[in-house]
Amino acid sequence: MNIKPAAKAASQPRAEAETTKSKSRAQNTKRHPEVLSAQVKDILSVLLVFRFINALCVRTFFQPDEYFQALEPAWSIAFGADSGAWLTWEWQHQLRSSLHPLIFGAVYKAAYSLMTWLQFFAPFKAGILVALPGLVQSVFAALGDFYTWRLASEIYGIDSNVPWTALWMTVLNPWQWYCSTRTFSNSLETTLTIAALYYWPWELLKDAKVDKGEPLRSSSSLNSLRASLFLAAIAVLLRPTNLLIWLGVLIFTVLRFTLDGASAIQPAVLFKLGREIVICGLAALGISVVSDRLYFGFWAFPPYKWLYFNISQSLAVFYGKMPWHYYLVQGIPLLTTTFLPFALIGLYKTSLSFSHYSPSKTGLTTLQSNILRTLSSTLLLMIATLSVISHKEVRFIYPLLPILHILAASYTLNFFAVPSAASTPPGAGGSVTLRHKLFLANLLSINLLLAGYLSLFHQPAPLSVLNFLRSDFERLHPDSLSLSLDEQPNTNTGGQKQQQQQQQELFALFLTPCHSTPWRSHLVYPALHARALTCEPPLDTAPGSVERETYLDEADRFYQKDSEGRYGVDFLRGEMWPLIVGEDGQRGGEVPRYIVGFEGVEGLLRRFFEEGEGSGMGVRLERVWEGWNGVFNEDWRRGGRLVVWGTGRG
Repeated sequence: MNIKPAAKAASQPRAEAETTKSKSRAQNTKRHPEVLSAQVKDILSVLLVFRFINALCVRTFFQPDEYFQALEPAWSIAFGADSGAWLTWEWQHQLRSSLHPLIFGAVYKAAYSLMTWLQFFAPFKAGILVALPGLVQSVFAALGDFYTWRLASEIYGIDSNVPWTALWMTVLNPWQWYCSTRTFSNSLETTLTIAALYYWPWELLKDAKVDKGEPLRSSSSLNSLRASLFLAAIAVLLRPTNLLIWLGVLIFTVLRFTLDGASAIQPAVLFKLGREIVICGLAALGISVVSDRLYFGFWAFPPYKWLYFNISQSLAVFYGKMPWHYYLVQGIPLLTTTFLPFALIGLYKTSLSFSHYSPSKTGLTTLQSNILRTLSSTLLLMIATLSVISHKEVRFIYPLLPILHILAASYTLNFFAVPSAASTPPGAGGSVTLRHKLFLANLLSINLLLAGYLSLFHQPAPLSVLNFLRSDFERLHPDSLSLSLDEQPNTNTGGQKQQQQQQQELFALFLTPCHSTPWRSHLVYPALHARALTCEPPLDTAPGSVERETYLDEADRFYQKDSEGRYGVDFLRGEMWPLIVGEDGQRGGEVPRYIVGFEGVEGLLRRFFEEGEGSGMGVRLERVWEGWNGVFNEDWRRGGRLVVWGTGRG
């Protein structure tokens, strides 16, 4: 059973002195269990509604992993190998666990079956399928907020104001609004991690001299440990780097580095802990292995493949290198935004200055102090380890954000609130009075502006262009809107010929940096054939070899500049539409109905089709759609509007 340090503080001996008035106040503020249960349900319900709205409001593109590591394999699970899903090299070489896409694949399949039974028309079904993953992820996002509040309540006490501050911080954090409802594996990993930390038996950190009871004796405490370990194991299987968090928790729990008091972990407790780690780990591993066997069709162990390709073969650096201080200078500031000063203070107070963080100086119990120190030390351990790895992304430390909120909550509260009674500390229960209101208003305004801009106006075109293409396909090919090969809209010979012709048409060609848009999760229809530039890594080259250093993927070759400083021309005439051998002036390669690209490629396209080598192909470019893509973009290749040009073909 989990310990509620602040709630139990009045009923157990304390190492630190506590005033009679504080004890009386803690006893008088205890609530009836039914009131607490109703409060928990209300909070969860509100968070579910809030994140549901959040998911509907996120209309922008962030990173391709949101789609290609989750929704494309999920689409393949739901609608089959011939559904047109784009499975990247990571899935072809079994680097990813199938557990994450399995969630969305099951939801896709169930929703489509229900809509088919209800005989909804195809465009409506397509719209639902496009929006569905975000709505599913909103449930996980709400649970992440919920367990952040619950863990803060476990540490500070349910009657304290600090857990409510932590809840407000996670709700008002722009990063959370921008990313928590996206279908990243990191987003699910974050929820699994904070839920596992909530169920972790923090009683293991108590001072054995003060509380002589043996931990993990009750069945409820063991069940809580099992829930924690199982959730943690799933998180590790999804993202192997999550293991660093649990190694940190175990190290600081068992060895008690930086912690106060005598250890309560005797050999019998250590045996129970080890036994449950093995049992829960094997249970989660068994589920994962069976899932991967069913998905890949053979036995596979993705964590090993992930380590082999990313560590042994050093393929992660193919997607970018960052300096060692990236997480300190950019990662944590991006996660916490305007709450950064309070997060830094929380980290400093709990982990970098142990001599100044003794329970007697903070008003916390030894157990509370030890929990906060373990969390902060684990956070720093993970950041230090990941900083050694060359390839870095903010998402990789996303699971640490709830911990940062909890560490910063008490200092945020103390800065912006004063207690109603002069003798009552701000973190205690009861009403408070706000101070620094202008500063608080500015802080919240910045958060709202950031969240609004990023979710509505920063890179919306990669999503809206697919809505245009899908809608236009529905208009042009109303008889090719099936998602199942078993469904045949036309049984007459003429209809079958027309459908075969439509399925062979290259509807859209994307001349953009690879994975600049989602794919089948938004294009939906298997008959809507499209092609995009690829960026497969050099799998068959050795680390440090000349072949590895000089390797250029398809997108790199397209954007490679020639001797005249132009890019794209050599690629178009040499790879996309090369000359047919023996036929002077004739070029091979299929011409699409539409070409999609950012504004910067329009000049080279017009030169190629209207003045250059492709002038005899009969292509006459015409803008048929264009979408604004934000005020700025960090990648020059994605600058300007996203445009769809009609080719006059089809």
